[in-house]
Amino acid sequence: MIRYIGKRILMLIPVILAVVVFIFLILHLVPGDPTSAILGDMATEEARAALRVELGLDQPVLVQLGQYLVGLLHGNFGNSYISGAPVLNELLLRFPTTMLLAAFTLIVMLLIGLTVGMVSAVKQYSIADTGLTTLMLILVSMPTFWIGLMLVQIFSLKLGILPASGWYGPKYWIMPAIAVGISQAAYLGRTTRSSMLEVIRADYIRTARAKGQKEGRIIFGHALRNALIPIITVIGTQMGIVLGGSMVTEQIFSIPGMGVYLLSAINNRDYPVVQGGVIFIAIAYSVVNLIVDIIYAFVDPRIKAQYKSRRKKKIKKIVEPETGGAA
Repeated sequence: MIRYIGKRILMLIPVILAVVVFIFLILHLVPGDPTSAILGDMATEEARAALRVELGLDQPVLVQLGQYLVGLLHGNFGNSYISGAPVLNELLLRFPTTMLLAAFTLIVMLLIGLTVGMVSAVKQYSIADTGLTTLMLILVSMPTFWIGLMLVQIFSLKLGILPASGWYGPKYWIMPAIAVGISQAAYLGRTTRSSMLEVIRADYIRTARAKGQKEGRIIFGHALRNALIPIITVIGTQMGIVLGGSMVTEQIFSIPGMGVYLLSAINNRDYPVVQGGVIFIAIAYSVVNLIVDIIYAFVDPRIKAQYKSRRKKKIKKIVEPETGGAA
């Protein structure tokens, strides 16, 4: 298992390198000039040329890419074109806020998604199943920003029970987490329902019922446990989406996370900030996928046994090489 984890960590290096190269080339090859955002539209061409030289934008793109990669190897993400502050420091300052939002979103997603999916599967073709399935379809179709605006309209402006914006305590975390988590919970609920239905129809579930086991033990101890692989996959995927796609929600609720910082950088064509933010998100998403792969082995013993059997075969080939041709 340790070797497997080590291999997966090594596989992250080319993925992150590809992300760095891809985002760097996109930002530098699309039309536009960051000097216009920094100096304004009324700046002279001489001032813009001087600023390009100062920022290193006058050099060929491949040269700039090489310098940026060398800087990354030394932990240097560059400095913001707008504020001049080190990008890494700014990202480390804001990343915990985004992670906290993602954690609360995960709680909302699990509570709603698993509950709805399990109830729909157990009560298949009932009124509850039809209603919950319709509700999940509606929630999937709703944009996150619209849900956030409706929550502000109802709970802040109409009822006045929750703050409309900010990130100063638990009361401020409720609406953003629900806004992001409720649509993700719909995806999880649909996956949970379909996965549970496949397991519930299995022979060993009928055998457990025939032996007189309690329904709760059958659902949670047998059905849910054996349906977890696709559920965990969806949770890992949705967590990556939450980390990279909560920008609009942070903007709506004035949350000082990476989303607001990256949106501002994109509007101002602040290349170092955009590149650093995308790299951070790529690393976080890769780590989430790594954790999901590790959880697979603990949830499904067959995966762990398959890995061990492959390892034994490799050891056997090394210890007992084929002699060939002897009868």
